[in-house]
Amino acid sequence: MLSRLSRTPPPPLAMAARVLPRSFHPTAASAMSVSTNSHVILPPSPTVAHISFGKSLSIIGRKFHYGLNCKEDRRWSVAGWSGKVFASQREYRKSRKRPLKKKERELELSVNICIEEQLPDDPEIVDISEMLRLNVPMAMKFAFDNLKDSDYQTRDRAINDVGCFESVELSVLLCNDEFIRELNKDWRDVDSPTDVLSMSQHIPELELPILMLGDIVISVETAARQAEERGHSLLDEIRILLVHGLLHLLGFDHEISDEAEAEMEKEEELLLKCLGWKGKGLIQSAYDAEAAGSSLLENIDRKKEGSLRFYRPKFSYIFCDMDGTLLNSKSQISSATAEALREATSRGVKVVIATGKTRPAAITLLKSVGLAGKDGIVSEISPGVFVQGLLVYGRQGREISRTNLDPVVCREACLYSLEHKIPLAAFSEDRIFTLFHHPLVDSLHTIYNEPKAEIIPSVEQLLTGTDIQKVIFFDTVEGVSSTLRPYWEESLGDNASVVQAQPDMLEIVPPGSSKGSGVKILLDHLGVSPKEIMAIGDGENDVEMLKLASLGVALSNGSEKAKAVADVIGASNDENGAADAIYRYAF
Repeated sequence: MLSRLSRTPPPPLAMAARVLPRSFHPTAASAMSVSTNSHVILPPSPTVAHISFGKSLSIIGRKFHYGLNCKEDRRWSVAGWSGKVFASQREYRKSRKRPLKKKERELELSVNICIEEQLPDDPEIVDISEMLRLNVPMAMKFAFDNLKDSDYQTRDRAINDVGCFESVELSVLLCNDEFIRELNKDWRDVDSPTDVLSMSQHIPELELPILMLGDIVISVETAARQAEERGHSLLDEIRILLVHGLLHLLGFDHEISDEAEAEMEKEEELLLKCLGWKGKGLIQSAYDAEAAGSSLLENIDRKKEGSLRFYRPKFSYIFCDMDGTLLNSKSQISSATAEALREATSRGVKVVIATGKTRPAAITLLKSVGLAGKDGIVSEISPGVFVQGLLVYGRQGREISRTNLDPVVCREACLYSLEHKIPLAAFSEDRIFTLFHHPLVDSLHTIYNEPKAEIIPSVEQLLTGTDIQKVIFFDTVEGVSSTLRPYWEESLGDNASVVQAQPDMLEIVPPGSSKGSGVKILLDHLGVSPKEIMAIGDGENDVEMLKLASLGVALSNGSEKAKAVADVIGASNDENGAADAIYRYAF
């Protein structure tokens, strides 16, 4: 609920259409550039709908996509389709034919209904844009009629008699919170989204035959929240915001005094009643919300759950680590994180798991929140990167890459485990082997949901006929950092590498391998560029993946190495950091 802006918008900018009439085939949308003007002739007289091409829109200096508009009338034609809509159906009063009189000068109302290019093709928004092509001219007519005999004392009378103009032009733009927030910041020095902005283009001194009324910018994202809180439809809320913005352009300003607020509130209620639209005026609604203790225009610093419908994806794929990223400190996927993953996939983004875990472990964990299987994000027939990138599955879940640890290194690790009584787990595709029972090895299954380790007491038996991708040593955090890591970094040389996903575990993997290299193999297989992906991780083993992605997000609970290479440091895994990153950066 904001006053109109005083700055003059930049010059007209050529636009490209996105919202097309329903009679267009969907595949034609990307190939057509459509701009449509909604015109109404006053006093009421029959007019015909027209669709024009390549029209420019003078608003804000940004690219927008046009919604549907047409010349308002009982008869209209779009892309070859035409049909009659009778006056009674439009709620217009039928009039008897009278003898021809001298033709009165007609006032043409030209309205552009526009959709900002970052708004996706949401069916409800498309339907609303269709309705606005009828609603906006009607609202303008009643608003102009109400000015004729009004005695408001606070209204700016720069626009008083519209009859002295040949035509009136108005643009209405539907956008999301991110876009209107940028406008609010640039034009009003207010760094927060709002529901509606009015931007006047009228310059009385020029005495032009055309009244360039200006632009009304409406955030459908904020409107949707307000509609839900106020208990009416999104269309109802947008109509209320339209009336508020239109009255600002006609000189009403509730911010200058209590009297001005009362006059604008009265005119809002009158105009809504004349139009037969539901809901209270925006000023009264704001007072009701304040009395109820609700802040409808809260400062929102990120896109929240349920809001992704108002944004286009920035990436085709999101690669997500699991331990310390999707999983919280209890090794669980929170409901908020699950909902973010679900919403991202519903908006067309492909989420791919890239983890040090085995595929069965990932499936078990995501199954618990309904995200495994054919319609989930992981299954035995979906792509994925597992066991630190050493096992990569492509289309239909088929293995496309496998990297094994040198058998000599495996033998040395097993012998070290037996000699020093340091528990070890050897990963072989979907199975895990160990040399003796130990609670830390059991934790792989009980806490991390890995397959239960099979005890093979003989080194020879463990290694015979078995491909080992990696081995993990378990110890205290101090034992890993002060003893295990220094020893194996020196002993392995070029034969293998060490990496840590958890501070109390040390992993030995083939040289040159990494989760990032596994992701690169999968991208090449899918024909996807790294520029198309976002990656979220936390550990040292995520470093290469974060560097590879167009946007790498390291959670705040992550290792210093991961945070050093990330583009962004997000919230922690116990604060739903992965969900926050998806809402904040992926759209």
